[in-house]
Amino acid sequence: MPYNETFPLTSNYLSLDLVNTEIVRRGIRHDLLKGNFADWFQTMLKEGNIVDEQFDKEYVISDGLHALLDLREFLREGFERIVDKGDLDDQWVSHLESLIEKAPFSYKRIKEGSLVPIPVGDSLDAIVSLVAFDALRLYSTGDLQALRRCANPDCVLLFIDKSGRRKWCSMKICGNRMKVSRHNQRNASE
Repeated sequence: MPYNETFPLTSNYLSLDLVNTEIVRRGIRHDLLKGNFADWFQTMLKEGNIVDEQFDKEYVISDGLHALLDLREFLREGFERIVDKGDLDDQWVSHLESLIEKAPFSYKRIKEGSLVPIPVGDSLDAIVSLVAFDALRLYSTGDLQALRRCANPDCVLLFIDKSGRRKWCSMKICGNRMKVSRHNQRNASE
């Protein structure tokens, strides 16, 4: 799993990494996209979750924040519903499909022969379409059934756990903190 100092990347899924741009530090919820949207976008490019050929990145960086904040809220609500209740309604799927329809895909072979979806439409619709497609693909493959919350009660991050054994969003983020906290509590009680 990739780790980034600014953004807690818990997966290689664009939609989940977008949802996880909200974190809690010292009991206060922080939005990592506001003021850092260009950095998040560059991180997604660096991690390979998106590629330059998919849209005009300057346009997305200058105008895309509001659209992705709305999509993030919609995805978080659906992802948390999956974690809590295990199901989503047809309207959730239909909404994602309608977002993809605004910038449907052609495909292009790039970078070492990878086949990459290229949204056909304006760049703002393109990034939204890519995120919606990623979420819909997670839903269609059943991978969202392995979606979990971090075991740290103060953490809002979500992750995919196909093994059924993972407890933390990341050992570097919450796992070590919780282990140190338990260790300190044991030492304090002795």
